[in-house]
Amino acid sequence: MTLKLGLTGSIATGKSTVLAAFAELGVPVFSSDEYVHELYRGAAVAPVEAAFPGVTANGVIDRERLGRVVLGQPERIRQLEAIVHPLVRDGIRAFLAEAEARGEPIAVVDIPLLFENGVDWGLDGVIVTTVDEAELRRRALARPGMTVEKLDAILARQLPQAEKIRRATHVFDTSGTIAATRSAVRALVTRLRARDQQ
Repeated sequence: MTLKLGLTGSIATGKSTVLAAFAELGVPVFSSDEYVHELYRGAAVAPVEAAFPGVTANGVIDRERLGRVVLGQPERIRQLEAIVHPLVRDGIRAFLAEAEARGEPIAVVDIPLLFENGVDWGLDGVIVTTVDEAELRRRALARPGMTVEKLDAILARQLPQAEKIRRATHVFDTSGTIAATRSAVRALVTRLRARDQQ
């Protein structure tokens, strides 16, 4: 029986670092963001272009063009999500079913809006990454193309960190070094694998 864990957290709280740490330890992982990148080169191209004409270039979706079309427009964001989210859900379910079929002890799925999208993923637990708000803003605003307005729009769609922590099974504060975060992930995996062998 595979222990299915969701990974979530606000923007710039270290989800990618934590997911990579699980992968380095041999835990199967699924990144929703990476899967969306794949969809934007494949299955999502035709329906997204039909809904938002002019957002593709060379047969793939141009994320910057798409961002300009939907940013700050909740109705258009919902329209995009109605196309993309079902495809991501199918990918996640297939990934978890494959992990189960292989008898993997643990599988981790990174879902940025895990609590917000109201989907029952059938998970056994949820890992939440967190940092203090000032560090979150500093990290996020250091990203290429990020603006205060864009960040505020993203945060407005995400549950407050305190609420995510309240709902979490496991919490990783990533304010320290990457090495410290990796060490915390290793400790959790060791504990979970030991429990699985009891």
